[in-house]
Amino acid sequence: MVLTMGLALVSFSVDKAMADRRSYVWTYEYQSMPKGMAELEYYVTTEVPDTGKSSINTWKHWLELEYGLTDRWDVSMYQMWKHKNAASGSTTEYDGFKLRTRYRIGEKNHFLLDPVLYFEYIRDDDFSKPSVGEAKLILGKDIGDFNMSYNQIIKRNLEKSGKTDHEYATGASYRILPEFKLGLESKGNYSGEKYAAGPTASFAAKRFWVSFGTAFGLNKKTDDVQTRMIVGVPF
Repeated sequence: MVLTMGLALVSFSVDKAMADRRSYVWTYEYQSMPKGMAELEYYVTTEVPDTGKSSINTWKHWLELEYGLTDRWDVSMYQMWKHKNAASGSTTEYDGFKLRTRYRIGEKNHFLLDPVLYFEYIRDDDFSKPSVGEAKLILGKDIGDFNMSYNQIIKRNLEKSGKTDHEYATGASYRILPEFKLGLESKGNYSGEKYAAGPTASFAAKRFWVSFGTAFGLNKKTDDVQTRMIVGVPF
């Protein structure tokens, strides 16, 4: 009896840590934060345009607070900072905020591909710049321990003659253990002809999860290397 209760408690702790666990770092899957649960997530992203000049780079730090309104609908707010290392010196500055909402359509396996609608509002710290709206159609599929996900992304400056970008993010991963996943991920901008791909890994402990990915540029228009780590702590 005591052993059964102990195993149930461990299982609950792991499941809670996996509430909004990410298998990827740029690609979203078919999931949302459960009703009444919240999570604090920290993102750190590095961008190195030219590995021959690796001292010239950008570090982006985001802090996200996420909350489940229903079992299918969640909301979140990001605060963003940016550190740039350039030939002329280094600068650190507040980079603005983002508001995001996400809604899962139906239950898993109700459709051939499981869909999620995602909308985001991005406000730069420089109010002279236009705000940006972003919409994603998230499609995912689990087959046993294997996952495939694809995001079609539209990003537009919210002004009358604003620029519109068409982007994507996609990934495939395999769950080696309940706590550990490995995968491959690709992302790109169709409008700007920028494309990158690389490996990703995800680990979940009892009270947190962490995902890490690296994307290598596939052409000269793309940064040579980008990395991202996300740490999530549900509560």
